[in-house]
Amino acid sequence: MRHLMNPLDFSVEELDKLFDLANNIEANPAKYAHACEGKKLATCFYEPSTRTRLSFEAAMLNLGGQVLGFSDAASSSASKGESVSDTIRIISCYADICAMRHPKEGAPMVAAERSGIPVINAGDGGHQHPTQTLTDLLTIRSLKGRLGGFTVGLCGDLKFGRTVHSLINALIRYDDIHFIFISPPELKVPDYITDMLTERGIIYREVIRLEDCMPDLDLLYMTRVQRERFFNEEDYVRLKDFYILDKAKLSDAKSDMLILHPLPRVNEISIEVDDDPRAVYFKQAQYGVYVRMALILTLLGIDV
Repeated sequence: MRHLMNPLDFSVEELDKLFDLANNIEANPAKYAHACEGKKLATCFYEPSTRTRLSFEAAMLNLGGQVLGFSDAASSSASKGESVSDTIRIISCYADICAMRHPKEGAPMVAAERSGIPVINAGDGGHQHPTQTLTDLLTIRSLKGRLGGFTVGLCGDLKFGRTVHSLINALIRYDDIHFIFISPPELKVPDYITDMLTERGIIYREVIRLEDCMPDLDLLYMTRVQRERFFNEEDYVRLKDFYILDKAKLSDAKSDMLILHPLPRVNEISIEVDDDPRAVYFKQAQYGVYVRMALILTLLGIDV
């Protein structure tokens, strides 16, 4: 039995196979429509989610399986004090695989240690969000044809953004990747990440203004400033509108640059950008379904 806690749980070679499977699912959906008949996915979401929870549910339904679970800790026995360990042992009696989101870092790992079924980390606090990273990598590979040879700009909340941290750790395994970190000083990428990049000899630089690096970027990964990660409202209000991507800022960008965003957005990307062919964040959400379908099949050991 295998779990997914971290994007690095899969080797580069295993990721290639996973992405090949996801692309085949995209091209031949009918082939996979009954692959998980008789199987159940439990979605255990201890904090709110739209895309991640619904894309997992859509993935399992597209595979012919069934879904059960909860979308809020308040609607589970966690509200009565039940531990994650006990919850997953019960869920293991009802389902064949589980996707868990939890506000506490490491909670899905605790669940995996006690689980009788595969557990997928669907986001744990500000720590990891591996299936979002798989979605990001599949989007890049599908639209660019490769996963190396890029200058990647990551913009916004680089301190608390688990999607950013996961993506950086995943991309450094590919050749010729350079990073530009775009954030206010209060939301800069954590030192442990820059220290790791320095140790590995990976080129990066930090800037405050998006305009200062736009012409250099092959990929721009926008993030929202996350209200739920702040300790006080005053800091959130001060920083929430620090970056807003609009058509004017894109005037110096490469014609084939991709704009990604894990969503939800607030106002960090103007809606006028949505019609730009470089804006692929809604395609990205669709790729999230394909990669989660591939992941469910892989962890359940189902060959089609």
